[in-house]
Amino acid sequence: MRISFDWLKQLFPTDKPAQEIGQFLTDAGLEVEGIETFEVVPGGLQGIVIGEVLTCAKHPDADKLSVTTVDVGDGEPKHIVCGAPNVAAGQKVVIATVGATLYPAGGEPFQIKKSKIRGAVSEGMICAEDEIGVGSSHAGIMVLDTDLPNGTPAAQYFGLASDEVFEIGLTPNRADAASHLGVARDLQALLNAPYQLPEVSGFTVANTSLPITVEVENTEACPRYAGVTISGVTVQDSPAWLQRRLRAIGLSPINNVVDATNYVLHELGQPLHAFDAAKIKGGKIIVKNASEGAKFTTLDSVERTLRAEDLTISNAEEPMVLAGVFGGLQAGVTEQTQNIFLESAYFAPAGIRKTSQVHGIKTDSSFRFERGTDPDMVILALKRAALLIQEIAGGVISSEIVDVYPQPIQPQQITLRYSRVQQLIGQYIEPAHIKAILTNLGIEITSENEEQLALSIPAYKVDVTREADVVEEILRIYGYNNIILSENLAADFLAKFPNPDPEIITSRVADALAANGYLEMFTNSLTNSNYYKDAEGNVPAELVPILNYNSEDLDAMRLTLVYSGLEVLRHNINRRQRDLKVFELGKVYRKDGEKYKENNYLVLFMTGNKAAESWQQASAKASFHDLATQVQQTLTLCRQNNFTTKPTEHPYLAGGVTYHKGDITLAHVGLVKESVCKQADVKEQVWYAELNWDYLLRNYKDKLVFEELSKFPEVRRDLSLVVDKAVTFEQIKQVAQRTERKLLQDVNAFDVYEGDKIESGKKAIAVSFTLQDKQQTLIDKVIDSTMGRLMQQFEHQLGAVIRK
Repeated sequence: MRISFDWLKQLFPTDKPAQEIGQFLTDAGLEVEGIETFEVVPGGLQGIVIGEVLTCAKHPDADKLSVTTVDVGDGEPKHIVCGAPNVAAGQKVVIATVGATLYPAGGEPFQIKKSKIRGAVSEGMICAEDEIGVGSSHAGIMVLDTDLPNGTPAAQYFGLASDEVFEIGLTPNRADAASHLGVARDLQALLNAPYQLPEVSGFTVANTSLPITVEVENTEACPRYAGVTISGVTVQDSPAWLQRRLRAIGLSPINNVVDATNYVLHELGQPLHAFDAAKIKGGKIIVKNASEGAKFTTLDSVERTLRAEDLTISNAEEPMVLAGVFGGLQAGVTEQTQNIFLESAYFAPAGIRKTSQVHGIKTDSSFRFERGTDPDMVILALKRAALLIQEIAGGVISSEIVDVYPQPIQPQQITLRYSRVQQLIGQYIEPAHIKAILTNLGIEITSENEEQLALSIPAYKVDVTREADVVEEILRIYGYNNIILSENLAADFLAKFPNPDPEIITSRVADALAANGYLEMFTNSLTNSNYYKDAEGNVPAELVPILNYNSEDLDAMRLTLVYSGLEVLRHNINRRQRDLKVFELGKVYRKDGEKYKENNYLVLFMTGNKAAESWQQASAKASFHDLATQVQQTLTLCRQNNFTTKPTEHPYLAGGVTYHKGDITLAHVGLVKESVCKQADVKEQVWYAELNWDYLLRNYKDKLVFEELSKFPEVRRDLSLVVDKAVTFEQIKQVAQRTERKLLQDVNAFDVYEGDKIESGKKAIAVSFTLQDKQQTLIDKVIDSTMGRLMQQFEHQLGAVIRK
């Protein structure tokens, strides 16, 4: 949210500098994220002043140049060479002094320097309006009609004083502060000085020649609706001061009527809407729900299909506005508009938010209505806007104010106990100070005794609904920095720490991955439901949708970490970062009947080369085994050693391996399907691993069992087995372990061959076997016997042929 300091001072006069005001606001919870200088003209016309031409003579060596002396108010006339045909003695002109930087319209900025032009000294420049950026004319220099003394800054003459603009990080609960008035209210409490509401006593009904009747059918969705007509307006550009105010806060001026409503919106926090009265068919406004499926074209020329839940502002025949959200194309104010109906209303927040979300429309009005506006501001804002429109667009008030408010919204009543204030803040605050803070915040004290206060909360404080909320209001004005912390802080409860601590395990694994070149990423748990749709456009039953999503791209909770990771890869690949190794520890979400489940996974991605190009080693593409090795190391770090593998059946992988421990799936490793990559617009080959982090944390063995190293040597024997292509190394390993449980220490495949030297449909696997007896040295007879039994079982169980 942007707040103009000049504008703010109209409501809260202060001589304190912007930086100090910004610090006050930040301390009170309205965090000022930055203060920037706003200049209508680039450079703010620094170094450009009003001057007077004292003498003017033709340049002796140039017919089209004049040599002048000018008074710029510093006591010493300056010599300036000027090429304008209309320069003459006695003129008041705009002078750019030496050192000033000019920002010409449509040109590059340049600095004025002392120079010689055809031998004549020139100590500045007499300016045309396009040369200083205040207009587009270059017909000649500007000749001013002013009595301002020479040396007066040109910015003062043109009314281009710079402004300081606060960028405030408005939190969702502070809807009351979403305007200049809201900020002024906080300053009143912080500085104990009153703010000033705009003066509306001049509001007068000139005649009742243009009555518009109002009917509110849905008073629950629209508790209050008010309006008034103004006839004889002239729709044109807004005056410079109003355009400057709007531009300072980031708005583009449209026309004087619309600009006036936007001005009041940002001044008082009350959205308004102006209708062309001639387009209100039947002379009647009806606030009602739309017909299901009705078509309505909004101001952005988009035709929208309305729902029965959408509240509209309609005339006697058709909708004109999506209430509180966006205007219609047909009833808006144009240059031909002469009479207007000005609307000011209070809409129930929930309905506005649903309409805004469903139709994907975000406006300044919907932003405020869906968070809660002030029903008591409706009439004041209406009068303020009507007077402003009369001032800048002409016209007269041509009806009485219509105010439909059948059930006035009552202030929230809260009892505040002094003991509760001290308990929650942790410090005693004088009751007089508490009451002063509450009063300055606009909270009325209806009754009191020594122990408590009965409070009436103003309607604009939509976030204050409980005693604790009132204490929070007191604390932020009292000042968090004013709370004294005891030197002996203590707690009467110490939480039990899990053993082993999941955070420590997670940190160890993350450190190990980082040490192996993996970068950690954090992605959004919200995702696009289109990723999960089948060919018919249906989404799986377990997908958890977001009911009130802010973006159509983030309308569901993710079922997998695959897509969010692929989006990260795409972002980096598009920026020429092609060799990537990343990991994430995150949640996935699914619906299980009427319940919802969350599960944690550790995922790893590899794409491009397994290592960056270097003179020390040749570049090589990342492979399955590179990622599988990292997964096995991670499982070992999580104390999971006795696992088995089988071909994966993961829905997003085009082949790979699944690691099992009994019936539990520990991890999947494989190549992401091309179709899945295509969904995320990733054209590179991506290797993916997914580890069951919940299980790994639950079954982490904190205690290590140490075993003395055997003093007897290991023996290695190798076999080359010719087996069917369908036989896996895991099957060979399992046969070996079942056959020899005592001596066999390790089984390892160190070569695989498929080619024309062996039978079609077969492959040769070279396997090493490590044997060791921890009680004695193995002798050849035992080794040969063991290997013989292994070969026999490979032939019997796997149909292997032993190559000798």
